[in-house]
Amino acid sequence: MRILARGRRSEVRGQKPAVCGPWSVVRGQADVASAFTLLEVLIAIGIFCIVSFAVLELVVTSLGAARALQVRHADVGMLAAEFAATNTILEEGIESGDFGDFYPGARWERATAEVGTNSLFQVDFTVAEKVGKHEVISTMSILLHRPGSPKGKAFGGTGSRLGVHPIPGTQ
Repeated sequence: MRILARGRRSEVRGQKPAVCGPWSVVRGQADVASAFTLLEVLIAIGIFCIVSFAVLELVVTSLGAARALQVRHADVGMLAAEFAATNTILEEGIESGDFGDFYPGARWERATAEVGTNSLFQVDFTVAEKVGKHEVISTMSILLHRPGSPKGKAFGGTGSRLGVHPIPGTQ
């Protein structure tokens, strides 16, 4: 069967076309090959909705992961780097403190001990921070050579009092 455009007349094997509304239909049959059925349209809409929701779920998950990466936590490495960059005389002992308003709820501790002759010190850093219901503890140890620092108990010194003091004339 053929659907003919409006205003065109054609004959098939000597028959006159039947007229139904603005379209002419040959032999009384409709040509449905050039149009979509309602079922095909509904299936296409369903597939589109499924794909759209899958993409939206992926976007929401990605945004949540990006947001989680933006939360800053106190880092033991920054504490060690700041301490190693200073030019101080080291003495055996333990010091502690907090990060103030930069990282509320986080605290640090630094333990210094002489581990070798020639003023070789090991400095152990610990950072504890409350994250949700859990407390996260990070540790790091570094070795520092600081000539002019008093000897520790292990290497014939009398031990020293708690604290770190700047080397005179270097600041």
